[in-house]
Amino acid sequence: MPKFKIVTPNFQGALGYAPELEALEGLDAVIVETPMNEDAFIAEAKDADAIYGKGMPVSKRIIDSLTKCKVISLGSVGVDSVDVKAATAAGIPVTNVPDTFIEEVADHAMTLLLAGFRRLVEQDKMVRDGRWREGRPHLYQFPRLMGQTLGLISFGRVARAVAKRALPFGLRIIAYDPFVDETLMSEMGVQPATLNEVLSTSDFISMHAPARPEVHHMLKEKHFRMMKPTCVFINTGRGPTVQEEALIKAMSEGWIAHAALDVLETEPPSHNNPLLSMGNVTLTAHVASASARFDAARKARVGLELSLVLQGRWPLSCVNPAVLQNTALRRWQPVGMGRGPNS
Repeated sequence: MPKFKIVTPNFQGALGYAPELEALEGLDAVIVETPMNEDAFIAEAKDADAIYGKGMPVSKRIIDSLTKCKVISLGSVGVDSVDVKAATAAGIPVTNVPDTFIEEVADHAMTLLLAGFRRLVEQDKMVRDGRWREGRPHLYQFPRLMGQTLGLISFGRVARAVAKRALPFGLRIIAYDPFVDETLMSEMGVQPATLNEVLSTSDFISMHAPARPEVHHMLKEKHFRMMKPTCVFINTGRGPTVQEEALIKAMSEGWIAHAALDVLETEPPSHNNPLLSMGNVTLTAHVASASARFDAARKARVGLELSLVLQGRWPLSCVNPAVLQNTALRRWQPVGMGRGPNS
């Protein structure tokens, strides 16, 4: 029998498990697929050494059934598919891939900003509808981009990459993030601000808050009412951080001018979601991180994290470093620069 058993739902990508297994080479590990059903998963995973989470929630019930699991690894930035609190209580580190697709998401955020600002969807429709002469007058009502203010909500890796892209356009950039040192923002040419300042003074607001319970519906009706009526709202973070009902109301009643969204509260959206029929909304299908390197990069990273932990070493990206308090895990050695939690 293999030394290490890794259990995963059968949500297999086009590349199979070649990138993961390459990173696990020499460890005598096997990846076992199970049906995407909680009972079947529990039956197979109870004696697993590791869980490779994808396509199915890793619930408290699943976590409580694990008898020897050393790590739960995800090939995504978000960890909302795992009950992290239950994993921490069980002494199981949860890993993600927070720094693999930063450039792609930042590119997409800037694409949505520019497309929303220049009303690309409306302009495209005018041309296709034979309304060629309406395009230029349509844009006469908007100022030029240079000198306007971009407000960032959260200042993590993606938001910082967006700031680097936005500065050459001549944008003034402000950011709200109570967990980031203000000197870091200042060093990047970004002015620290309160949430109210970001909401009330920005011409563009880019949402980057992570998917965590404490920021669920972070932006509600009162927040959209604070925004400028000319504001373009961009979200490439997580849909549930925004109360979509409030956003729809803001769009339909003209509290803000445009929304450019890669994420929605429910995905895919219902066919009767009002956002789908609004002309002042630009939509993409949660694709910001997608590129030719997507599958291979994230799979290789998952394999690396699994390999590190199965060898008794600390993972590169652990979202619940409190598991180090578990005496059974104190034997672990750090890897690389010795990072535990996400930086």
